[in-house]
Formats: sequence, structure tokens, C-alpha cells
Amino acid sequence: MNLELFKLKELPFRLNPDPQFLYLSKAHARAKAYMESTIWFTDGFVVITGEIGSGKTTLIETFVSELDSNVTLAQISQTQVTAVEFLQSVLVQFGIKPFQMKKAELLATLNNFLVEQYEAGRKVLLIVDEAQNLGLRVLEEIRMLSGIDNSKEKILRIILAGQPELNAKLDAPELVQLVQRVRLRFHLTALNHDDTRAYILHRLEVAGSQGREIFLPETYDPIYRYTGGVPRLINTLCDTAMLAAANDDRDQVSAGDVKAAVGELQWVEFGQRPSTGRVAATARATAQAIRQIERVPQPVAGAPLARLLVMSHGKTVCERALSVGRIIIGRASDADLHVDSPVISRHHCQIVTSEKLCVLEDLNSSNGVYIKNQRVRRHNLNDGDVVSLGAHQILYVDERPGTRLGADAEAPDTGSHPRLAPAGGASG
Repeated sequence: MNLELFKLKELPFRLNPDPQFLYLSKAHARAKAYMESTIWFTDGFVVITGEIGSGKTTLIETFVSELDSNVTLAQISQTQVTAVEFLQSVLVQFGIKPFQMKKAELLATLNNFLVEQYEAGRKVLLIVDEAQNLGLRVLEEIRMLSGIDNSKEKILRIILAGQPELNAKLDAPELVQLVQRVRLRFHLTALNHDDTRAYILHRLEVAGSQGREIFLPETYDPIYRYTGGVPRLINTLCDTAMLAAANDDRDQVSAGDVKAAVGELQWVEFGQRPSTGRVAATARATAQAIRQIERVPQPVAGAPLARLLVMSHGKTVCERALSVGRIIIGRASDADLHVDSPVISRHHCQIVTSEKLCVLEDLNSSNGVYIKNQRVRRHNLNDGDVVSLGAHQILYVDERPGTRLGADAEAPDTGSHPRLAPAGGASG
């Protein structure tokens, strides 16, 4: 492609995962926040699923690029392996040569390594991409690894990412013990129409468009119809459409260029693709669910609107469902949510819950309330926010149906999905 014609500094729609091009839709932001939560909460692991091309790998690469230097990482993507080969792959990622070891030696070496890292004050994270290919025996090994502790807390943090088949595999009767250790489970859906347009504009801006209109407004409808909002398909179609425009020496892409690109790629509309029936069905189901939510904006009567997971030293201390009303958080015995810590005030803060949002307010506490490593007085809570109160962290999970699908309940006043960090600590 002629970058000079479009006045761009780099190709905007390459297929390789590149963190600087990541577009954080509401769903992607939530998935990223759940990944980040593994750094601070060690009791259980996180499962992220999504269709092919939904952006999982780019999300993982972005998350990895932001990890602190005190995190020791093993990242596995070759998953069609035996249990022994998997353990060997993990040790290789940690800089150990394990190929002459038997399984018992592999497990002992890995256990010793994890304990050494813990004693050195380091956090150890295992990320397994393409986890839908893992056999039941390998998944059982992962469950066993997740149980390694120092008598106080689990040592190994784990993220499993994969295609939707991973969910079906985890629901197998043989893996009931593993599923019990899953703390958060999230499915990454395709982009909606508005996010598809924002995604295209974001990638063009990163590539150097400086706000210039490269794709005419008429192009976004056909792009969405033929891609279904799947990021990888958007990249392919947009790149081919830009080539079509460049062949005519034009620096703007028209609907005709999109049509020409569709013809060259020999695509049909996304919902009619026989080879992506499962993806199309997911997209249609998601669209139908969104339409239902738009028709019935209020949550089901009696259902919790949100919940709080209170963590201390990586372990869940308690969980609290939120309904309409107010709860007081503090160390006093009459507090609605009792947190036993000398650094927390008797009535430290409150959360006021309405049908549309939850608002956190500091009640003039001595040591403050922190989100994203910054002290806040009042904050509209967003799904995935972590509130730090001394050595305790409170994970906020929004249970409103629209929010769980990525709908924005209320604009935040200090950022959408913050980096997860305790008060006064470094970002994770």
C-alpha cells in the first residue's frame, strides 16, 4: 500500500497483534481488567474466551507489555501437547532446561522455582493462549499447579484464554474441581456497529491519520455487514479496500472500494457465511440480547445489581451482593460490610446503589480510598474497578445485564477500567 498517498506513517490494518493498535471496547476493557486482577488476587484463575479474530491475542500482548518488572511470566501458545511436554514448556519459559527430567523431577523443579520466586518477593504468572486445545490431563496438571502455596496464599497466578470450545471443555464432569478454582470467566464478543467505526478510526489515528477522513461515512455500514464486527475480518477488509482506492490514486476509501474489496475477497455478508455459522450465531445471539436489553432496561426484580469481592493478601475474605440502597464499609461492628483492619476507619466509605449505577464515596476516612493508585473522594464505579483500602482490595463486578454485555451504564469520573494496584503501590 502507498502510505504516502494516505499520509500515514505505518500500515493501519496489519493482522499481527500489536499492542499500540489495541482498541478497548467496553468488552475488551472488561476482559483486560479481569486479566489485571490476577496480579493482585491469587485465589483462583481467570478464563477469557472469544471467537477467532476477536482480539484475544492482542489483548494478551498489551497486558503483558504493561506488567511490572517484579512479575515472572510464562506465556504458552503451543497447546497441542502432552502433560509432560506442557510442564517442560512452562519450565523453559522460566529459563530452566528440563528435557532430561522425568515428570516427578519436572514437578519438583517447578514447585521449588515457584517457592523461590515467592520468597524473593516476585509474582509468578502463567498465561496459556489457545487453551481450547489442551487435553483433560494437561488441564488437570494446571489445576494441580494452581494449588501450590506457602500455607498462606497461592503462588501461581493463571490466565487461560481460548476459543469458545474452552468453555465446553471446562464444563466436562472430569474438570469439576478445576472449574471450582475459576474466579472470573468472561466471553469476548465481536464489536457492535458503533465500535466497529471507532475501531477503524482508532487504528487510522495510531497510524498517523491526524483526524483526516480516510474512510468516507458511507463505508461503515457495509464493513460491519461483511465483517460482523470481528476485528481480524475488519482489518482484512479495510486493508483491501484501501488498496482498491490506492489503485485509482485516491486518498479516500468509498463504498465502491469496499464493494470491490468484498468481490476480490469473495465474501458474503457475515451472517450468511456457512464456514462461520457458530460465529454468526454468536453475533446474532448477542445482537438479540442487546435488543432485549434495550426493550427492558431495568434488571430482573430481586436480582443483585452488582457484587463486591473483598480480598486480602490474594485471598477472598468475603463477597457482598448489592441492591438498591446504601452500604457502609468500615471496621465498626455496625458497618454493613465489616473490614477488620487498624488502618481502616470505623465508617470508612459508602457505596450508594441505584438501578443505573453505583457510587463510591469516602466518608472522611483517615487513610483514604484509592482507585488506580490515586485517592478518590467520589467515584462512579465501573465493572472491574478495584478499590484499595489499606491492605484490602475490593473488586467491583457489575451484574446489570447491559453492563455485562459492554453497555456503558454511566461515564466514570476517574477513568474506565484502571490498572489494578493497591494504595501507594506500583501499577500491575
